[in-house]
Amino acid sequence: GPGGPGPAEVGLGALPAGLRAAVRSLVGDLDSLFTALGLREESFAVGALSRVVAAELASYAPARNRRRTATNKASVIFVDRTLDLAGAVGHHGDNLAEKILSVLPKLPGHKTDVMVNMVELTALQTTDETCSIIAPGCLAQPNDPAAKALWESFMNLKQKEAVMEARRHLVEAASRENLPIKMSMGEVTPEQLSSYIQLFRNNLKALENHCGLLQLVLATVQTLKHPQTSKWDNFLAFERLLLQTIGDSEMPSVLNQLLPMIKSYNERTKDDYTCEDFLVLLIYIYSVFGEIKCGKELDAAEEEVKKALVKAICDEPEPSPLLQKIT
Repeated sequence: GPGGPGPAEVGLGALPAGLRAAVRSLVGDLDSLFTALGLREESFAVGALSRVVAAELASYAPARNRRRTATNKASVIFVDRTLDLAGAVGHHGDNLAEKILSVLPKLPGHKTDVMVNMVELTALQTTDETCSIIAPGCLAQPNDPAAKALWESFMNLKQKEAVMEARRHLVEAASRENLPIKMSMGEVTPEQLSSYIQLFRNNLKALENHCGLLQLVLATVQTLKHPQTSKWDNFLAFERLLLQTIGDSEMPSVLNQLLPMIKSYNERTKDDYTCEDFLVLLIYIYSVFGEIKCGKELDAAEEEVKKALVKAICDEPEPSPLLQKIT
C-alpha cells in the first residue's frame, strides 16, 4: 500500500548480506533521483523483494526529510522481476500470431521466425510432415504489402477475426488472378483455406505474385490443425482459473490438483500434458502466486509432485533435449 509496509514486517535482516547492501545502495540512488526531481512519492509494491525496497525507502532518513519539503507528488510502483517469468511461459489471450510462433518449428538460424511447410503448393505427394525436399516458407515478408498487412492483423486482432482476414486476403488475391474462387460465408475452417490455396497451385504466375501471402495463410492452416493448438487452449483455461482462485487457494491445494494430471509416457494420451508442459505450468504457478507460506503441508505436496515428475521423466523413451539437459 502507500508508503510500503514498515521494515519490521518485511525483515531486511533476513536477506543475505550482499543483497542487503544492494537494496540499501538502490534506495540511496532512488532517493538521489527523487531529490533531483523534487518528488514526494507514495510507494506501492508488487512482490516480496519490492516490499523490502519500498519499506527501506519509506524509512530512509534522507528520504523522509525530502518528502517533507518536496512539492511534486508521484506514485512509484516497484514490481518483482519474477513476474517476467509468467509473461514468458503464459499463454496470453486469443492471439493467432503468438500461436503460430509457438507451435510451428523454428526457422534454422532464426529465433523469431518459423518454418512453413510449402508442400501443399506443389504436386509432390507425401505424408511426411518433415519432408525437406521443398524449401520452407516463413513469416517475414517485407516485400509483400498484403502479407505485411495480414501479419499485422494476426498480431492485433482476435483469432477468429484474424482468420477471417486471412480468408479475405486470399479471396481478393484469387479474384485478381481470375482464379475460380467461390466466396463462402460463416466460420472459416483450415480445410476451407486449404481449398482456396489449392487454386494457386497450378498457376505459376499467381504463385509468384502472392507467394508471401500464401506462406502466411499456410502458417495459419498448419497452426489451426496442429495438436499443440488445442493444448494451448487448455493452458489458457488453467491459467485463467488459477488467476481467479489465487486469492482463495493455498499452494498445497493447487499442487494437489495438478498431481493426478502428471502421467508417464505409457499413460498419456495426445491431450495430456507432457513433462515439459508441467515444467511450464509450475513456473507460471510459482511466478504468479507471490509469497508462499512454508510448512509441512507445502513440503508434502511439493514432494509428491517431485516424485511424480521424476517418474514421468525417467519413463520417457526418448527424452527431449530439454529433459536431457535437466537430468
